[in-house]
Amino acid sequence: MSQNTLFDKVWDLHKVADLPGGSSQVFIGLHLIHEVTSPQAFGALKDKNLKVKFPSRTIATVDHIVPTDNQSRPFKDNLAEQMIEALEKNCKKHKIKFFNIGSGSQGIVHVVAPELGLTQPGMTIACGDSHTSTHGAFGSIAFGIGTSQVRDVLASQTLAMNKLKVRQIWCKNKLSDGVFAKDLVLHIINKLGVKAGVGYAYEFSGPAIHLLSMEERMTICNMSIEGGARCGYINPDKITFNYIKERQFAPKNENWLKAVTWWKSLASEKDAIYDDVVSIDASKVEPTVTWGITPGQSIGVSQKIPKLKELSEDDQFIAGEAYEYMGLNPGQAIKNTPIDVCFIGSCTNGRISDLRVAAKIVQNHKVSPNVKAFVVPGSEKVAKAAIEEGLDKIFKEAGFQWREPGCSMCLAMNPDKLTGNQVSASSSNRNFKGRQGSPSGRTLLMSPAMVAAAAIEGKVSDVREFIKK
Repeated sequence: MSQNTLFDKVWDLHKVADLPGGSSQVFIGLHLIHEVTSPQAFGALKDKNLKVKFPSRTIATVDHIVPTDNQSRPFKDNLAEQMIEALEKNCKKHKIKFFNIGSGSQGIVHVVAPELGLTQPGMTIACGDSHTSTHGAFGSIAFGIGTSQVRDVLASQTLAMNKLKVRQIWCKNKLSDGVFAKDLVLHIINKLGVKAGVGYAYEFSGPAIHLLSMEERMTICNMSIEGGARCGYINPDKITFNYIKERQFAPKNENWLKAVTWWKSLASEKDAIYDDVVSIDASKVEPTVTWGITPGQSIGVSQKIPKLKELSEDDQFIAGEAYEYMGLNPGQAIKNTPIDVCFIGSCTNGRISDLRVAAKIVQNHKVSPNVKAFVVPGSEKVAKAAIEEGLDKIFKEAGFQWREPGCSMCLAMNPDKLTGNQVSASSSNRNFKGRQGSPSGRTLLMSPAMVAAAAIEGKVSDVREFIKK
């Protein structure tokens, strides 16, 4: 088993007890909740006449079901209105801090917590959402949990878990111009497979990782779950500390100095032992696009969709299913695939740096007349910053729709959905069948810059050609 890694250190610091059967009871330092997975959990507390154990360690926002075109209340969708009402009532009843629409801090839960300084190194973090792995970018151990576990954390501030193995993914060299964190993580998932991470925590390390900004690191850790891992993390460093400093919930004054000293001590030791080590050459990664129905089915933008004989036996069955569903042919180039809808947003790529990169591509261009393109900021703070910088004007002048914060078309639990068999160029994290709202809708995952290029050309394009212009 691993030793002296950040995962081992944080696990040991938060382990409350060893449980029968080999699992452990682990204290959760920060619990994030939203409107979708919390109503039943609060209902279970009520049925058992239990209170929230530590209300100050739970933070709420609303994101999944909120409309992005018109957020006036009541919502047109009655079920969505009921869900936000339930969250409002439960937060009031249990004295939980709630960042509601109009608070200035509402947004996607995995965008909100980092930008407020709630997410910090050395924490254990849980949320009823699979992409809680995002917070590992700060050197925390963050788990997505189910509704019954949300109940457990509310009631006890602990979880029963089995300790994970640790795989180090060492990314050498650096990314090339026009290649982003999204491309790197899609490449990693493709190389290792969507099931390779089962039973593991992924530690992303190496020169290519530590050159990334915090927001790019969040993209990497966000999609560790797509590689089958339970969580992903990056050791904290100066970039981490500079990001957190002065944020609303960050330690202040002498507590800041103490915190940084402690955070530095949590990083994996030079002699740390890993259960597995994988090396990736980041300089070899090019802009990457998914072609199938899992995030592992991806290729570089200059490459062709693989033929069955080029794939392992394990991958051939789902590849055949993907060819049929996506309407793509083995051996076909992914470049120039026609696009109907372009979506920039989500907890993977809805942060201010993502919008800046995309705006730089679309500036002085127009969206193809055959494309519906829209931008959904990840939070009210992101939206405010973007508007102050004039990014919204750049997008709107190009023909994009500018929306209000929310999860939007990433999972389509709101009015933003594909229709029929539309093809979407999406900066989100999953390309499963029906993921974006239509049973026959098709999703191509790519970086925000690549989505911007696709919106202009009306087809999959190589964003590097725009950077050269």
